[in-house]
Amino acid sequence: MRKRLTKNLTLFFNKNFPTRKVFKSNKKHTVIVGVGGNIGNLFKRFNKLYIYLKKSNSFDIIQTAPILKNPPFGFLDQNDFFNTIIVLKTNLNPHQSLKQLLRIEKKFKRKRAFKDSPRTLDLDIIFYDKISVNKKDLIIPHESFYKRESVLIPLSYIVR
Repeated sequence: MRKRLTKNLTLFFNKNFPTRKVFKSNKKHTVIVGVGGNIGNLFKRFNKLYIYLKKSNSFDIIQTAPILKNPPFGFLDQNDFFNTIIVLKTNLNPHQSLKQLLRIEKKFKRKRAFKDSPRTLDLDIIFYDKISVNKKDLIIPHESFYKRESVLIPLSYIVR
């Protein structure tokens, strides 16, 4: 199912996005991850990511948002992006979580050509519990989440 929000923004709903119920976990930390991409079949890739995370020992999926189709920003000469939010529980610390998410991006063939370049999969830590981190390789909350419809619209579907 899809729901057009504006000329440039459309929400998509399928069996894994959004998840309708909140899952339980005995892991300690909550990580809200922004998921995005604009190369290939993103619906298929996001569903594969969901299955991959569901089987993961590092993360438990708690909730997901619908998928938002939206125009690119920064580098504009590329396909529209598809974005969503996944809420995870983990026992990993913020840097370990980042390292694991980067491994997952690589598994899904992420290439880093240049800033804001097209990508198969982008995983960004938006929030980690209620902490702030300001390191060269990791900023939490994500430094520009509040400016991006690609984060704010899916995030609005997450039950707090």
